[in-house]
Amino acid sequence: MRLLLVEDDNHVAAALSAVLARHGFHVTHARSGEEALQALVPDSDGFGVVLLDLGLPDQDGYEVCGKIRKRTATPVIMVTARADVRSRIHGLNLGADDYVVKPYDTGELLARIHAVARRTAHDDSLAPGEDALVLGSVRIELPNRQVTVDGAAVQLTRKEFDLLALLAQRPGVVFRREQIISEVWRTSWEGTGRTLEVHVASLRSKLRMPALIETVRGVGYRLVAPAG
Repeated sequence: MRLLLVEDDNHVAAALSAVLARHGFHVTHARSGEEALQALVPDSDGFGVVLLDLGLPDQDGYEVCGKIRKRTATPVIMVTARADVRSRIHGLNLGADDYVVKPYDTGELLARIHAVARRTAHDDSLAPGEDALVLGSVRIELPNRQVTVDGAAVQLTRKEFDLLALLAQRPGVVFRREQIISEVWRTSWEGTGRTLEVHVASLRSKLRMPALIETVRGVGYRLVAPAG
């Protein structure tokens, strides 16, 4: 897999590139936001994942993420020292597929890279044979992966869409956390649990329907079908 590493610290980039290479990745290193955007021109060879450090010298990392998302659907994993949920949700709202908080374990990083790559490869696996799910004012169009609320489009990341589509297939049914992680992230890795919480929070915020996804304490989540 080709991976674009956006990191301004050459020492960190060299060490991480060596680790990634040992695990079969072909790494292209960009030292700034501008270099990253140039590497992602439409006619370039495709990258499997973009690993984006937010502390860049020329542009805010969040701004770079937004620009990346406008020109490519390549999964983006943010690397940030900001551990608060608000910052993570902001990154997801801009189109990031996942995040890793510094300092991180290399095994965790590799697991997240493989998880987003697997999910991207299986984007069309949800609800075969169905065209759309309609729940009150929410419409989920499965073939083109679009969501509208009262006719207005809502921009979701791939993971957010997969999570919503999964819950919406069986409104009112409680999905265990382990089941959601297995089907959406395609992994049993326990560290994904915190990522699930952030994605649920992001969905509630983007859809402007906090009560749509209900937390069943100690078990998981269920979708409460809205009226109308």
